[in-house]
Parts: sequence; structure tokens; C-alpha cells
Amino acid sequence: MASPKKKLQGLVAATITPMTEHGEINFSVIGQYVDYLVKEQGVKNIFVNGTTGEGLSLSISERRRVAEEWVTKGRNKLDQVVIHVGALSLKESQELAQHAAEIGADGIAVIAPFFLKPWNKDVLINFLKEVAAAAPALPFYYYHIPALTGVKIRAEEVLDGIQEKIPTFQGLKFSDTDLLDFAQCVDQNRQRQFAFLFGVDEQLLSALVMGATGAVGSFVFRDSSTLWSN
Repeated sequence: MASPKKKLQGLVAATITPMTEHGEINFSVIGQYVDYLVKEQGVKNIFVNGTTGEGLSLSISERRRVAEEWVTKGRNKLDQVVIHVGALSLKESQELAQHAAEIGADGIAVIAPFFLKPWNKDVLINFLKEVAAAAPALPFYYYHIPALTGVKIRAEEVLDGIQEKIPTFQGLKFSDTDLLDFAQCVDQNRQRQFAFLFGVDEQLLSALVMGATGAVGSFVFRDSSTLWSN
């Protein structure tokens, strides 16, 4: 079973994808971005090509190059680089997952496909399982963001028995305002040591009370030690 060097927790920066004025990716500043996060913000875990990074608006080749640059520039500086590899095409998502493993990423995350949507939990789990299998050595995270995907399957339902289907499953990025659903995710999986990463910055304090172990977001915190005591 895949296991990260240490549990993904605390603040995880949802990185933007820097662009030039001509709409091309500005790879040259990613090294500076890494140094800013580490030295100025004290953040050493990042989430690449997600919603903030506009990953689904990039081509597959662009997503691969962005992932490569973050992993390369973050080596020996960042603790964990998690790459979002979700896509409408299963094959493209598998390709991105395999690529993440090849370049040395520390984990992958996947959203639900959102055009021809999964209509129940089993269909969604089967999609996630196929993607996870493409990178069997990497920790796998489900990225729950129903406001954008339109997939209204509750995260608590998805997590029920998920590790039996996806042995590499390590946690949940929960980007929804349904705090009852989030609380049930935490309460029903306390013994499993999952990472419960909250993704709605405005509700983070409430999520902490409910048991969030981390946050993936874009707010700036000058001192994260006041939020995480362990």
C-alpha cells in the first residue's frame, strides 16, 4: 500500500499557474514561487494543477510540464507535491497519473468526471480506481468539489469502503460548504488515519473544529503554527 513520507497535513498551497501576458505558461518564475512559499510563508506542501491552478483549462502537455517544473524546482525544498490529474477522459487521467509517478510526485488527486457524470457511488469509485491503478505507488486523494463538477454524490458515501477498492487511498480534499457531510466523513473514518483536507477557505475554522487535518487553499497565512498544534 502506498504511504507518503509523512501524513499530508497542515497548510497545503493550491498553486496558481503563472502566465505571461501572451497567455503562455511562465515556467521561469516557478522556482521563485517555491522559494516564496517556503521562505516567506513557511508552507512546504503544494497542490498543483487544481482549481486555483486552472489545470482543466490547460492542455495535457501543459499539465505535464507544469507538474515537472514544480517537482523539479521543489526538490529538497518542498515536503510533498500532490498533482491533480483529473480529466474528462479516463485515459488522459491515467496518463497524467502515470506521469506524476514517473517524475517523482508525492501523491495524486482526482475530481469526478463532470460531463458524462457518474450517476452513483459505484460508477464514481470505478473511475477513481482505474486512475489510481495507473500510479500504484502513489498516495491517492479524492478531490470533492460538487459546485464545479455537478456530481452530488456525498463524500461520506464515497469514503465508505473506498480503501478496499482503492488500496492507495490516503485522504479527501473536501471543497464544499456542506459541513454536515464533512463532519460525517471525519466521524465515520477516525480509525483510518485519512487526511481530511478542507478546501473552502472561508469555512476553515469551522472545519478545524470538526476534525480537519489540513487545508488546501489560496489564502495567505503569515503563521500557520497557530492553526495546527500537531
